[in-house]
Parts: sequence; C-alpha cells; structure tokens
Amino acid sequence: MEKEVWRFIDSGDHSPSFNMALDEALLDWHGAGKFPPVVRFYGWNPPTLSVGYFQRIEREIDMDAVKKHGLGFVRRPTGGRGVLHEHELTYSVIVTEEHPEMPKTVTEAYRIISEGILQGFRKLGLEAYFAVPKTAAEKDALKNPRSAVCFDAPSWYELVVEGRKVAGSAQTRQKGVILQHGSILLDLDEDKLFSLFKYPNDRVKERMQRAFKTKAVAINEISNRKIGLEEAKDAFKEGFEDGLGIILEPYSLSDEEMEYVNSLAKNKYESDEWNFKR
Repeated sequence: MEKEVWRFIDSGDHSPSFNMALDEALLDWHGAGKFPPVVRFYGWNPPTLSVGYFQRIEREIDMDAVKKHGLGFVRRPTGGRGVLHEHELTYSVIVTEEHPEMPKTVTEAYRIISEGILQGFRKLGLEAYFAVPKTAAEKDALKNPRSAVCFDAPSWYELVVEGRKVAGSAQTRQKGVILQHGSILLDLDEDKLFSLFKYPNDRVKERMQRAFKTKAVAINEISNRKIGLEEAKDAFKEGFEDGLGIILEPYSLSDEEMEYVNSLAKNKYESDEWNFKR
C-alpha cells in the first residue's frame, strides 16, 4: 500500500512567540484544508520556560528567576506543566481528528502519535516503552498533578527508558485538528529547572528535586555515547515515518506564510494578556 505523504518542517531556533505562533498557524492551515498533516522540529532562542494553558503564573512561577537566567517565557495553547526548553529537540504533530489512523479518544491518539517518538528512541539504541498508569492512585495522580514541573507529572502512555520519563508531550484539539507537541531531552540542568518554580519552603523544593531524579532523565544521561541534535533529528524523523507509516517531505514556509506567523507571534504570543491571563 502506498504511504501517505506528510510535510516535514525543520524550522530551526526561534523565539518562544514564533514557535507557538507557527504551531497555531499550522493547525489553522490544516483545518482550512490548505495544508496536509505535518511534523515539525524546532528549537528555542533564547532558551525558554513554557507553561501550560491552565497554569497560574503568579502562584507557580518565579518570574524573577526566569529573568535572572535570561530565559524567554511563553504560555502554550496546550495543557500540561512548565517545561524548560534548552538542551532538547522539540517536535509538533498537526493532523485532523478525522484522519483514518487517528483514534477518537485523546489518550489513544496520543499513543498513536507518540509511536513516532518511541521508534526514534529505539533508533538511537535506547529501549523505550510506554508506561500506562494501572493503580487507582496512579490514575488519580493524572487528574491532580502536585508539581508545576512537566517532567515530574505523570501522563497516559508516558515514554519511559529504564523506568524514567524521557519525553514530555501535550495535546490540544481545536477546529477539528489535533496539535501535539513536546520535548525530547538531550541534556538537562536540573538546578536551573527547579529554580524557576515557587515552593512553600526550601525543604519541599529539595524533596521534589530529589524525587524528580527518580522520575525523569535526559537522553545523554542514559546513552553510552554523546548524542547530538542532528543525530537526534535524523533518528526521530525516521521514527515518525516508521511509527506513523508515512513519508515526510521537507517543506519551507513561503514569505506570505512567514509574515502571517510573525504577525500572530507579535499580536498574541508576545502579549501579556495571553501569557499572564490566569
């Protein structure tokens, strides 16, 4: 059977506002029938703290620490917790809910899309697998994550290597289109990450950071060799092709498309109204 061709965009490093605007624009264009399904890879300049759509900034985020580290800041259109985008490959997948390969439920669609990431890890020689919460306590933790840190909070079909989370993803559905994006950690500065959130006291912060080490890990902490960004891109591009049974065809945005994205970035994702509205 002939494989479906999706677009592949490696947009490189951009500002936090541009990154979120391009994901939204791709969702809009795909929903309007102007664009086929797409897989996108990107990076962040400057390194950025992104927060989930529902997070309360004043209560959870130490904005002074964000500024002190010279980080960008943006609210995502997807749910989930805070993510430090620094030494990572960020991906997004945009596909209609009506696609014949997409299950109707969020969790099952998440599993299908994440199959591409799973295959990418395996191409890097890492034995990744999906962990599914089984006990009532584990399922309950999904509904009420105690931590503002993404990689500290459990999720359905979590991607795990050696018992620790290796990729954090979030999903939204708008206008009949699924947008899933997430972080694949190459390296991680835990001290910097944990300095960006508010805690009741230092003891709680230390306890959470200690527990975090048992729950999350970056690729280069468990790989027997150093894996760079380009090697990771090649592996995960192939992973998405194999995992979703598709062919990815490279695509560059037109000047008109870039203009639209830049306008959306400026007017929405750089605005305090969007980023600090909760």
